[in-house]
Amino acid sequence: MTSTDHLRPARPGLILAVLGIAQLMVVLDVTIVNIALPSAQRDLGFSDDLRQWVVTAYALAFGSLLLLGGRLGDLFGRKWTFVAGLLGFAAASAVGGAAGSFGVLVAARAAQGVFGALLAPSALALLSTTFTEPAERGKAFGIFGAIAGSGAAVGLLLGGALTEWLTWRWCLYVNLLFAVPTAVAATRLFAGHVHRDRRRLDLLGTATATAGLFWLVYGLAHSETHSWGDPVTLIMLGASAVLLAAFAAIEARVPHPLLPIAVLRDRTRAGAYLALGLTYVALFAVFLFLTYFLQRTRGFSPIETGLAFLPLAVTVMSTAVVSSAVLVRRVGPRRLLVAGMLLAAAAMAWLARLTPESDYAVDVLPALLVMGVGFGSIVAPAIATATHGVAREDAGVASAMVNTMQQVGGSVGTAVLSSVFASVVSGRLDGQPPTPRLVAAATVHGYTVAFWVAAAIFAAGAMVVGATMRSVRIEPAREAIAA
Repeated sequence: MTSTDHLRPARPGLILAVLGIAQLMVVLDVTIVNIALPSAQRDLGFSDDLRQWVVTAYALAFGSLLLLGGRLGDLFGRKWTFVAGLLGFAAASAVGGAAGSFGVLVAARAAQGVFGALLAPSALALLSTTFTEPAERGKAFGIFGAIAGSGAAVGLLLGGALTEWLTWRWCLYVNLLFAVPTAVAATRLFAGHVHRDRRRLDLLGTATATAGLFWLVYGLAHSETHSWGDPVTLIMLGASAVLLAAFAAIEARVPHPLLPIAVLRDRTRAGAYLALGLTYVALFAVFLFLTYFLQRTRGFSPIETGLAFLPLAVTVMSTAVVSSAVLVRRVGPRRLLVAGMLLAAAAMAWLARLTPESDYAVDVLPALLVMGVGFGSIVAPAIATATHGVAREDAGVASAMVNTMQQVGGSVGTAVLSSVFASVVSGRLDGQPPTPRLVAAATVHGYTVAFWVAAAIFAAGAMVVGATMRSVRIEPAREAIAA
C-alpha cells in the first residue's frame, strides 16, 4: 500500500477553494511583481541591467526545483509539503516586501521560487487524487485550470491596483493574505498520511534534472540581456542539454526514478504536456508585448492595463470550466486542444494587425476574447489530461511536469520572442534618425512580428499535438485512486 494522502470528501467546495487560492498565488506572482518593478527600482535604487534578476531569481528557483518538489510530496506527504510551501512562500514574501536593498529583494524572490516549487505540484496532485468521479473531476479541473490560465491577467490587475493605491511592497505583502489563512485551512481539511513501503529518492536523477533545468532557465534569461551567440549563453544551454540527456538515461535505468518513464510514455499525456509547453511559449507574447503596447504606446496606467486584460481573464475562466466539465468528456482532449490552439493562433494573428493608432475596443478587445476561448480550451483540459491515469504514488511528479512545462515554456517564450522583438526594432531603426514617430512605429512593428511568431507557434502546435495525441475519451482512472 502506498501513501494515502486524501481529503475529507465532505467539503469539496472548501477543498477546491483552498487549492485554487494556492494556485492563484503562485501564478499571479509571475506578473504582479512585473507591474511593481519600476516603483521598486526607484525606491531601492538599482540599475536597469539588474532589474531582470527580480524576475529571473524566482524563475530559476521555481523552474529547476519543480520535479524535486513534486517527488518530495509523493514521498513524504502532500499535506505537509503543501502547508510548508504556503508558509515558506508567505515568509519569503514578507521579507521581500520589507526589503531595504536589491540583494534582499532578489534573495526573497528566489526563496519564493523554492517554496513555490514545493507548493504548486502538491496542490495539483491533491486535486488529482481527491476529485476522481468524472463529473466532479471535470468541474474541479475546470475551475483549477481557469485559475491557472487567467492568474497572470489577475496579477496585472491586482499589481496595478496595489502599486497605484498603496506601494509596490504590497505586491509582495498580499501573498500573506492568501497563504496564511489557506495554510490554516489546509491543516484542518487534509487527512493524515500513512507511510508504507516508501521508495528512496533518486539522488542522481534529482541532481541532473535540477541542474539541467537551472542552466536551461538561466541560459534563456541570459540570452535576453546579451545574445544567443554570447559564450555564456551557449555554455549554459549546452550544459543544460547534456544534463537533461543524462537525466533521461538515468531515469530509464534506476529502480526508483524521479520521473518514471511510464508517466511520459502515454501519447495522450505526452501530447497534453506538449500543448501546455507550447501554449506558454506563445502566451507570454500576449502579456509581455500587449502590456508594453497599452502602457508605452497607448498611455494606459498600470491599473488601466490590468482592467484591459480583465475580459481575457473572465473568458478564460468561463471557457475552462465548460471545456473541462463538459466538452472534454464528449469530444476528447485531442480535438479540444487542437481547436483551442487554432483559436489562439487566430487571436495572435489579429493582434499582429496593430498600429500605433490602434484602438483598444476595436483592435485589442476582440482578439482578447478569442484568445480567452482558446486558452480556456487548452489549459484546463490539458492539465486534467496530463494528470489522468497516473498511479497515485506518482501523482506529485506528474503534476510537477505540468508546472515544469508551463515554467520552461514561459522562459523559452520570453527569451525567443524578446529576441525577435529586439532584432526587428533594431533592424527597422538601423541607419535612421530615431525620431519619436519612427521609434514608436518600429516598436509596434516589433510587437506585431512577435505576435506573428506566436501565431505560428500555436498553428504548428495544433498540428503536432493533433498528430501526437490519440483520440480517446477521459474516463475515471481507477488505478490512480486506489489506495
